Amino acid sequence: MADVKGSILGNAVLRKEDPGLLAGAREYSADLDVPGALHAHFVRSPFAHAKLGNIDTSEAEGMPGVKAVYTASNLEMAPFLGFPMFPPHTARPMLATGKVRFVGDIIAVVVAESLAQAQDAAENVVADYDPLPAVTNATEALADGAPIIIEEHGSNMIFETAIGAGEDDPDPLEGAEHVTEGSIYSQRLAGVPMEPNGCVAIPQDGGAIDVWISSQNPIAVKEPLVGLLGLEEDKVRVVAPAVGGGFGPKAGPYVEFMLTTKAALELGTPVRWTEIRSENMVSMVHGRDMMLHAKLATTKDGVITGLDVDVVADGGAYPAIGAFLTIFTQTMSQGVYAIPKLRYHARSAITNTTTTAAYRGAGRPEATQMLERIMDMAADELGIDPAEMRRKNFLQPGDFPLTTHGGANYDCGEYEKALDAALEAADYQSMLAEQAARRESGDAKQLGIGVSAYVEVTAPAGLHVEYGAVEINEDGSVTARVGTSSHGQGHETAFSMIVSDMLGVDMDDVTLKQSDTAEVPRGAGTMGSRSLQTAGSAVHVASETVLAKAKQLAAHLLEASESDIEKADGGLQVAGVPAKAISWADLAAAANDDSKRPADMEPGLSHELDFDGTDSTFPFGAHVSMVEVDTETGDVTMLRHIAVDDCGKILNPMLVTGQQHGGIAQGAAQALYEQVMYDGDGNPITSNLMDYAIPSAAELINFETSNTETPSPRNPLGAKGIGESGTIGSTPAIHNAVVDAVSHLGVKHIDMPLTAEKVWTAINSAS
Repeated sequence: MADVKGSILGNAVLRKEDPGLLAGAREYSADLDVPGALHAHFVRSPFAHAKLGNIDTSEAEGMPGVKAVYTASNLEMAPFLGFPMFPPHTARPMLATGKVRFVGDIIAVVVAESLAQAQDAAENVVADYDPLPAVTNATEALADGAPIIIEEHGSNMIFETAIGAGEDDPDPLEGAEHVTEGSIYSQRLAGVPMEPNGCVAIPQDGGAIDVWISSQNPIAVKEPLVGLLGLEEDKVRVVAPAVGGGFGPKAGPYVEFMLTTKAALELGTPVRWTEIRSENMVSMVHGRDMMLHAKLATTKDGVITGLDVDVVADGGAYPAIGAFLTIFTQTMSQGVYAIPKLRYHARSAITNTTTTAAYRGAGRPEATQMLERIMDMAADELGIDPAEMRRKNFLQPGDFPLTTHGGANYDCGEYEKALDAALEAADYQSMLAEQAARRESGDAKQLGIGVSAYVEVTAPAGLHVEYGAVEINEDGSVTARVGTSSHGQGHETAFSMIVSDMLGVDMDDVTLKQSDTAEVPRGAGTMGSRSLQTAGSAVHVASETVLAKAKQLAAHLLEASESDIEKADGGLQVAGVPAKAISWADLAAAANDDSKRPADMEPGLSHELDFDGTDSTFPFGAHVSMVEVDTETGDVTMLRHIAVDDCGKILNPMLVTGQQHGGIAQGAAQALYEQVMYDGDGNPITSNLMDYAIPSAAELINFETSNTETPSPRNPLGAKGIGESGTIGSTPAIHNAVVDAVSHLGVKHIDMPLTAEKVWTAINSAS
């Protein structure tokens, strides 16, 4: 055997999963060929808040192809509690009874032979509604006299958290030489994955059922399916096939999954639900929707002396994790800065809107948006360059590890290094000179320069533990299993690289098993930018353990010292003696042969574990944005966007760059385009892609990305997350750039999204 090739880690390796996706060989849930499958369609409330009376299904039941029509009166199911910390009386009824609480609340399910038949029948389900006053704004929902949405709860406040607000805590504004005050609204967003939601439930023999879903975490969906449907755990299999985007909204279970599965069990035949886009816009959870009011205390020369933050968040009609995400905002409220005193108070409200949950960044972008806007506002008031304002307040490398006021346990960071790299790549001084020339000329098209610096938490809130397993198969190939679930990130490539590097096998000889509860016993799924540092580390440790076991076996078989055994192409060999070698296939066979393996060695060449990184990791970076604003129309054009993101040790720069570009695109979309909106009666007015503005590639520019590398000590790969960094760093940089472009005209702040109408109005109001 020849010596094994050098390490591939750190190299730009092409993605293994792409050929199947590009050629259409990979199946999504809607592609599954299930003979005889019926179609479910949900009848949804057209009212945001109303008493629900009689539901007449008689006409629908008699229509062609209809097999069943279910309401709360003939399909008994326990309500679904979206977040375990909240009271049971806030749980969502599977099928509404007595009351509806948002446009999209489900009152009935029609099951028919075709989707068209189910939709036609649904139009003939007649319900009696008695409209009630609706509230769609979290601040208004918390005001005295607001209509109570869940009467049993007694108020619309569902969650509250605070730090530094006790009687003995210092006032963060006391003794300040200057206080900058501002309100930053992180608007409500829709996830808009390319593939909407979907579910296919297929009954099996013996009362078992297979459920195929478009999900970031099929393992997490299995538990509520088992519990709410009263099934035995070993009778339920949940699988996520190819998944067309997630971004957080696909991280958990949906009542539609439960109802589709229940219908399949009741009817004894497969039932499928494929969400259409307009349905997706009201039924899939939304993100963000936080109002953050900040007061930043500084000296006259811009040194921070304190920060006071008040937050109001919208949890939607049936609160889930979105109402709890103010905790993550609290955790990251100190950001990259040395802030001596910090006070933070947040309240989350129930409103007559779609439930909110995690959306790319999940509470961390909101903290950065608040900090980076208030820093720019302070720099403007104090007459200090925004980059210099940040530099003089950065935490320093020697400060780590550090527990912040918000409770974050930072591992390591070089924040100034990332900012300097971004400013150098941007040629910041030339940008400033060009901006000054435009202002001097009085050009109608003005330049804006925005800077942001950020730190975020990945694998947050206990998500630093993950399952992984590695096994050598009889033919010498390798099977790896992980509890994460890929939906576009490149896990098959990344984890195959780790196995290949550790064991010396070709990447093509590594098979990754994921997203299937029949193959993977446990796991926390994919969210919070956690996969490489947790599942990747689990695969690394499992491979390392398998290699050690294989070396012990090879030494026994080759009659050599274990310390002399090394990796070779296709197996192991005695160092310097290629003729004394053994293939992985022969090692696997010997490991299962009692006569060939050492007496003290367990059978097989495999290892599984739950890797525990002991804590989260904290990626960071800096972004610089340059925009052009037409002061006559308010139109904003992105000119350049420079991102320097540090995700620790880089495994595959191609995967990292892809995540950066995708993240920046979503961050730019929030800054400039996207917002879910409701009218005064709670009707969504952005319920399709004609009304909800989302950019295509044509509206975006070529982003300039690079990296610094500060390895984390909390896992063997030195990895930190990268999936959300681009989103977190880009939004405030672009926001700052747009305001900066018109700040000389008297504009102090504009709420996102920075549409032409908003920018034009701000210019003319200031003038």
